[in-house]
Amino acid sequence: MGTLVGHVLPGAVFLIIGMWHLFNHIRLHARSPSSYSSPTWFPTPGVRHLELFLIMSATTVSVAMELFVGPERGQPLDSSGSIPSNHLHNFEHSLISISFFTYAVVALIFDRAAPPPAVLDPRKARAGVVLGLTQLVGAVAFSLQFLLFHLHSTDHMGLEGQYHLLLQVVIIVSLATTLIGISHPRSFLVGFLRSASILFQGTWSLMWLKRCHMPMIRNTAPGST
Repeated sequence: MGTLVGHVLPGAVFLIIGMWHLFNHIRLHARSPSSYSSPTWFPTPGVRHLELFLIMSATTVSVAMELFVGPERGQPLDSSGSIPSNHLHNFEHSLISISFFTYAVVALIFDRAAPPPAVLDPRKARAGVVLGLTQLVGAVAFSLQFLLFHLHSTDHMGLEGQYHLLLQVVIIVSLATTLIGISHPRSFLVGFLRSASILFQGTWSLMWLKRCHMPMIRNTAPGST
């Protein structure tokens, strides 16, 4: 199942970034529909790369919790050096976090190597290449996320299986809109749907916490029967 932090932290980050993206997409489109473009991340006043730093920090903590803090032995491997079956989900969650960490690092490198102008115009060669490559790396991260959650869900049945099927649908929307955004960077609908799907991913993680982890916490609390 993974650790509690492995669900809470990514879910909270997806929720925050989803709301941040929705706000910025609506603001940019309302301010100037003719010059609107759909970036994969948004700079913040004062600390331009705060969103990327948030992703890198959260994914680093998530990997540490999944692989080193959560396991009883302080590491996820057994005495023979193999991965025990009860820690497979920890590795799956960690790989997802690593993929988004990689996306954030690549986006940061691209931006510092060739910072876009104040108004990002995808019709300009440099801005279009930077935007397209960043979206491509983001699409790779969503692809890996979908693959791992699909494999993760093969043993889930009933309501639990339906929960995970819903998440896979939302991830497909994130992946599809990211890929479409490469060829349609000026589409408000594409950017809006991608942001909404990221927001729903965060909502799903927090709902999954309430559905599965909170009953376990209550049952193991002192005084529970």
